[in-house]
Amino acid sequence: MPVPTNKSELQLAIKTNFDKLKKNLSTVPHEQTAVKDMEGHGKGTRMSINDLLAYLVGWGELVLKWNRQKDNNEEVSFPESGFKWNELGRLAQKFYDDYKDDDFHVLMDKLSHTVEAILALIAKKSNHELYETPWYDKWTCGRMIQFNTSSPYANASNRIRKWKKENGLK
Repeated sequence: MPVPTNKSELQLAIKTNFDKLKKNLSTVPHEQTAVKDMEGHGKGTRMSINDLLAYLVGWGELVLKWNRQKDNNEEVSFPESGFKWNELGRLAQKFYDDYKDDDFHVLMDKLSHTVEAILALIAKKSNHELYETPWYDKWTCGRMIQFNTSSPYANASNRIRKWKKENGLK
């Protein structure tokens, strides 16, 4: 799927990639969702399916937080307070820790709610707000949303397919 360049393409990319992700997750055996046998987000780390979901929830919640702060004319710490862009592996670990007590079903519910909230946020914004003005550095709001939603959903689907193949799952 090409990189979205407007509001409707962004909405479609998020919905399409999230639907594919849900389909890939639907056949994962529940008893294997907490096993840390998938390549992690940090170099040399391992994660579970649950960790992958926590990562997606974490980034989605950051997108919502950034937008709330921007809308309230508050200063935004990108990517997150206490983290720099070159520390994303450490941020991923924070997300894993933040949601470590949640099981697969709870994480799926949280991710679904986060996606719904992001789509509602996009629906309230004009194409001009999303794609025609800089929002963070040189990036537009729409591009920042895409970087942290539809693209990671597609990446997660690829990781899950690879993991299923390595584990003899269909």
